[in-house]
Amino acid sequence: MDAHDALGRRTFVAGASAALLGGGAVSGAQAAVVDGPLPDFHPALKDALTFPGAWGRSPIRDHRAWRRAARATVEEHLLVERQDRTPYAPEFTGRSRTRDCTRELVTVSLTRYERVRGALLTPHGRGPFPAVLLLHDHGARFDIGKEKLVRPWYDDTRLASARAWADKYFSGRFVGDELTRRGYVVLCLDALGWGDRGPLAYEQQQALAANFYNLGSSLAGLMAREDQRAAAFLAGLGRVDARRVAAVGFSMGAYRAWQTAALSDHVAAAASVCWMTGLKEMMVPGNNTLRGQSAYFMLHPGLSRHLDIPDVASIAAPSPMLFFDGGRDTLFPAEGVRVAYDKLQAVWRSHHAEERIRMKTWPELGHVFTDQMQDEVFNWLDDVL
Repeated sequence: MDAHDALGRRTFVAGASAALLGGGAVSGAQAAVVDGPLPDFHPALKDALTFPGAWGRSPIRDHRAWRRAARATVEEHLLVERQDRTPYAPEFTGRSRTRDCTRELVTVSLTRYERVRGALLTPHGRGPFPAVLLLHDHGARFDIGKEKLVRPWYDDTRLASARAWADKYFSGRFVGDELTRRGYVVLCLDALGWGDRGPLAYEQQQALAANFYNLGSSLAGLMAREDQRAAAFLAGLGRVDARRVAAVGFSMGAYRAWQTAALSDHVAAAASVCWMTGLKEMMVPGNNTLRGQSAYFMLHPGLSRHLDIPDVASIAAPSPMLFFDGGRDTLFPAEGVRVAYDKLQAVWRSHHAEERIRMKTWPELGHVFTDQMQDEVFNWLDDVL
């Protein structure tokens, strides 16, 4: 920042402070933008969030009716058209066989705007098979998307990046390959900005989101719609048992997994690792979400005036759901995880379905999806699908 820009910023903040205090220059006025940055009145804004559309707060007492109403509320805030009936028109390329599966690249139309490429793994044997829509993370690394979770057999450069990612977060495993060894069809597609649809630069995210808003749309809404459509495409494959489709993800992929379960009737179960919190507990000084940028992939404007984060996930009740979080995960404060888990448990309990939700904090772990966590998720999937 040059001296002129710095002076301009100081002048703006001082002027805003004076305006809030009732007019002209006031000696000793405090800054109107504080830690985060947050407006200095952010506690009042948080207090005003009562989440009136949540189960238990909403006047709707019938579970099915509440689920329809809550889903409609989320749908309204996606800012992306609800009914996109564009034919998927899948193209299958890059086929190869391994000891465990057949690997293919599949290109599909998830919306009318763009074709999207993904990795599709099919175990050997007679189908139809259970299936997993595998949703990749953010991680501020954009050169790989689907390759974070499925070993790329088609690109040696991406393979090197993917191995480093798997070593950092997944105990050296490729989660998609592990699932296929256990008998699941796996589909993993690139989100906008990653892999074949990137690479996006970290500092471009906020501008990309703003441009979506200026165009009457939403970056987070597009991701939600594409994941909905991906679930429907996967369930419609002849090799897949449409009644046994799960969504699984880590970090941003975990957010996408429970969101897809909430918005899609094609998802029978979801496993979300390291993305669950109460909104108020996340909106605290020092939290990563206050930086903007990456947060825009998970931000539906105005939705928090109606529903908290776990309220949205609760739309999936009473379907089987799993939530894992790391006790040392600095992205999601322990209090936020506890608040969210309490809300989720209350909803499943109200359905008399407490056995269908599993929540666990791993006290010794941070923001990771280790082999031990994976094995528990895989065993859980075997039980619920």
